[in-house]
Amino acid sequence: MTLQSQAPVASSLSVLEEFRWRGMVHRTEDGKELFTPGLEELLAKEKVTAYIGFDPSADSLHVGNLFQIMNLVRMQRFGHHPIAIVGGGTGLIGDPSGKTAERQLLTREGLSYNLECIREQLSRYLDFGSANAAHLVNNADWLDTIKLMDFLREVGKHFTVNYMLAKDSVQGRMTGGISFTEFSYMLLQAYDYYMLHQRYGCNLQMGGSDQWGNITAGIDLIRRLTGQQAHALVTPLITTASGAKFGKTEAGAVWLDAKKTSPFKFYQFWYNTPDADAVRYLCFFTRVSREEMAQLEAVTAERPERREAQTRLADEVTRMTHGEAELQKAKRASAVLFGGDIAGLTATELLEVFEDVPSVTIPRQRLEGEGVALVDLLEETGLAPSRAEARRLVQSGGVSLNSRRIADVRRAVTLSDAVEGRVVVVKRGGREHRLVKLEE
Repeated sequence: MTLQSQAPVASSLSVLEEFRWRGMVHRTEDGKELFTPGLEELLAKEKVTAYIGFDPSADSLHVGNLFQIMNLVRMQRFGHHPIAIVGGGTGLIGDPSGKTAERQLLTREGLSYNLECIREQLSRYLDFGSANAAHLVNNADWLDTIKLMDFLREVGKHFTVNYMLAKDSVQGRMTGGISFTEFSYMLLQAYDYYMLHQRYGCNLQMGGSDQWGNITAGIDLIRRLTGQQAHALVTPLITTASGAKFGKTEAGAVWLDAKKTSPFKFYQFWYNTPDADAVRYLCFFTRVSREEMAQLEAVTAERPERREAQTRLADEVTRMTHGEAELQKAKRASAVLFGGDIAGLTATELLEVFEDVPSVTIPRQRLEGEGVALVDLLEETGLAPSRAEARRLVQSGGVSLNSRRIADVRRAVTLSDAVEGRVVVVKRGGREHRLVKLEE
């Protein structure tokens, strides 16, 4: 997969101003932007090294993680130096932030596999070979080697229990209880920031607003151990316009791994974004310019049925995640839902495209030899109430078989009509489909 160019942009905007107009800086209830004093001036006058951590609790990142990935992408495009931490150390513990119950602990083998998968995914978005190359770091490099007594002396003594109990990530778990394992996560993340500050000169940590407490703990540790100022910037937690959690569907999470969420379903997720969210998501998840964003916003308000914002959103994010070839396949598959030709789609893709379409399953042997009369199949699938009505539909040109209009009432459906010998698509009128699945 070809990485999109991450050459620094030529712009009079600072990266913070870019974040602002895109709505990517979290605001408190009183309207205050949540970043540390002095950060705006720092970003305006010099290039900084910024990091974001990614949870390796699964073997794939999901669309919720894409928001933070895009934060690093924007930092890199403005000439700053991004670091992505994949928590090989903290992943053995688990972050309690935003969780109501204790996480199931991963094995080291499982964690190692997840790390390798996530490394590959991040390389699709970030440039690891440019002048301001991104770095991919595993915090197990230092957490696996520090001794407990050294950690308690060097880190633990700088934090009171009262300080830790006051943090939102801990407060939210006090009712149901929190283990010492997860209670200690804040100290581990603080130590991560300190180690990145020492090794890479990292002076900015970014993350969702639920990470503010953990991030500021790292700032405090750096100040106490080095006397230097580090910074934080947090972004809003994304919800839909209706208030639902972003990225969750009836089928579960939408993954960046094509084996867990196919490019077709990935494309459909973005294309089906409600009008109220489409422009906002374009701001968050794409590099569409401010000028074009304004045009898309106007078109969406005036002609929402054209779905131009949703189409641009689905195109941009699918191309970035899965590449141009998979985008075009997803678009061809999507077009089939609106009467497009199924030619070129595999049986697996057809089954996926028509997953929610009524279907019948018949023995493959029925299509062998002379096959089954089309009029019989129309009645059997429920596209026609009777053979007489089926004949009328065919004669009037209202029936298609695998996207090909059929006018011969004597037409039989044979095994040669089945895509890969597995599936036949029958359609009545413009968009009423039935799927005929073949089994042994």
